[in-house]
Amino acid sequence: MRYLKHTFFTIGMLFVSAFIVLAFKSQPSSSQTVMSSENDYNIYALEIPEALNFSGELMPIDTPDIRERIDRELLVNTYWQSNGLLLFKRSHRYFPTIEPILKSYGIPDDFKYLAVIESGLQNVTSPAGAKGFWQIMETTGKEYGLEINSNVDERYNLELSTHVACKYLLKAKNKFGSWTLAAAAYNAGTRGISNQLEKQQVTGYYDLLLGEETGRYVFRAVALKEILGHPKKYGFNFSESDLYAPIPTFKIQLDTAVTDFVQFANKWGLNYKQLKIHNPWLREAFLNNKSRKLYTLEIPEKGYYKN
Repeated sequence: MRYLKHTFFTIGMLFVSAFIVLAFKSQPSSSQTVMSSENDYNIYALEIPEALNFSGELMPIDTPDIRERIDRELLVNTYWQSNGLLLFKRSHRYFPTIEPILKSYGIPDDFKYLAVIESGLQNVTSPAGAKGFWQIMETTGKEYGLEINSNVDERYNLELSTHVACKYLLKAKNKFGSWTLAAAAYNAGTRGISNQLEKQQVTGYYDLLLGEETGRYVFRAVALKEILGHPKKYGFNFSESDLYAPIPTFKIQLDTAVTDFVQFANKWGLNYKQLKIHNPWLREAFLNNKSRKLYTLEIPEKGYYKN
């Protein structure tokens, strides 16, 4: 009996030893582990294009500080992948609205990237109170004819706010004679840019020493123009079906008060949320319209939403 116990114990220990040996053999070596983790995900330095421009005005990328600043914006916007993909998706939906309005004013197509850096192509509100895709302040909006009150805020109307942005940019271009300075003025104001040009005794944006936000502004626009224009080059992979398609709508005109937009939406086969998605400038569930102003509302094509 003692012999059998000893025999079973010996056999058991042999099995345990064999298992441990096999387990160690199956594990990759430390060098293999390092190699595997190194190949799982890689971050590369980006090659800066030989020539970059904003609205046809060349960026002096051979100047060391200019090269570093555009390098920063290319890196930040390339490796913030989730945000980058969202910008590709949203631009596919909203650029078709913005582009023809810019063209109608003779403003270069590159200015659509200002809406991207201002708001990420969303109806957002800044800490300073600027609103909409183009981040228009209340005083500026009213100066250029937008209605802004508790009932209606046309800064949230993409078409109307794009017209305001165009008028502002043309005025800035006429003042400075440069599209790049006009873009900077959209961020810092024409007075702010004028003061800095005079104070620093220079004539161009790239020669100015500016605060963080305005100093990065044009560089961010150029970086996003480069990335959104060359997705594969910067590692973004998607198909047409991944992008947000423009939603087919038609326009209706309204010159009366509306006591209940919930019921109004129902008459068009919509719910209140769907009506507001296409008309975010309506700020209440009703419209006073004592002056009987003529408003234009966007209504999605029948069958687009299945209630």
